[in-house]
Amino acid sequence: MRPMPTPPSVTSEARRAIRRDDATRIAAAVFLTLAAWIAGLSPAPADQRFSAPAETLPPLSLSPDDFYGGPGEVQNLPPPRPQGPVLLDGACAPDSCCPDGCGPHGGYPDCFDDLWAPRPWSWHLLPNNLIYTSYLAGPKESRIGSSWYQDTAPDPFEPSINNGWLWDTTLGGRASILRYGSDPVLHPQGFEVQIEGAAFVRLDPADDRDLRSADYRFGVPLVYGIGRWQTKLAYYHNSAHLGDEAMLKNPTFPRVNYVRDCFVWGNSYYLLDWLRLYGEVGYAFFNAGGSQPWEFQAGTELIQARPTGSRGAPFLAINGMSRQELDWGGNVCVQTGWAWRGQRSEKLFRIGFEYLYGSDPQYEFVFYNQNRAGIGMWYDF
Repeated sequence: MRPMPTPPSVTSEARRAIRRDDATRIAAAVFLTLAAWIAGLSPAPADQRFSAPAETLPPLSLSPDDFYGGPGEVQNLPPPRPQGPVLLDGACAPDSCCPDGCGPHGGYPDCFDDLWAPRPWSWHLLPNNLIYTSYLAGPKESRIGSSWYQDTAPDPFEPSINNGWLWDTTLGGRASILRYGSDPVLHPQGFEVQIEGAAFVRLDPADDRDLRSADYRFGVPLVYGIGRWQTKLAYYHNSAHLGDEAMLKNPTFPRVNYVRDCFVWGNSYYLLDWLRLYGEVGYAFFNAGGSQPWEFQAGTELIQARPTGSRGAPFLAINGMSRQELDWGGNVCVQTGWAWRGQRSEKLFRIGFEYLYGSDPQYEFVFYNQNRAGIGMWYDF
């Protein structure tokens, strides 16, 4: 069979020009498709959203003799549908307040007001948030934090003078290991196993930043939360240590080997989305260095429940603690300042003012008091 001759009207140069035109049309189609997809993910305001018009591209058409035969039937690309990022974990129930038209506000739909709505439960390994969070003004809560303050109480090493300026730092955190429950961005519900731990260290800026003391804590809370109520049954170990430099410079100071292994039952309730009340009782089954079994703790927190954006929001936290070894005395801590909460998690960063009066939260100095005021920053993750 003889090969079919090339029609004289279509030269090699013309075929190359046609291929270049086809490649240009394909590249344009890919670009417009990507632009429509990006516009659909962009969380811009509704009146400023990118709305790509429906584009028309002539598809390639081949004649029966396998040569380009000109434009074929015109087909429309599907119009882009604006969609914000996925912020809620479950599909909206019928007739719920989450229609597709809800616009984002601080990371959440304007009409999503119920942070405590029930959602489907399932198993979650290493979830991103916590059912039972650390107390904001709790001096012995595991987190990352640092405070600089002036203490007018007598110095344990030299009682004739005041403590002066001191620097306390907490290096630790609290994390969820396993959960059977819901997994929204804020306020998950269900059963959860957590771990927490931290080192609480005190430096003396006026004395070569010597390490005065350090407390070490590790705990395992078992948590349950439903609606606005959360409860925990926890174990923690705490031990106190005098700093090396402090021991060398004060060899006659009586070191306290303060240790407690304690079971804790705590409860937390949100009266309002931004108002939390909590209380707990602890019983130490092993005590040393003056520790005695019973302890009590209670407090309240006022803080923005939803993401704050870059502007942040004010907060106020109050915590009180009472312990048996102090004849039911203890301390009160007040913190206030400005806070920023993450958009897609409960991570919280705060800066502000702190005032503490009562027993020293460094348990190496458990039988000494503090009257201190200063500034600090704290990060819960």
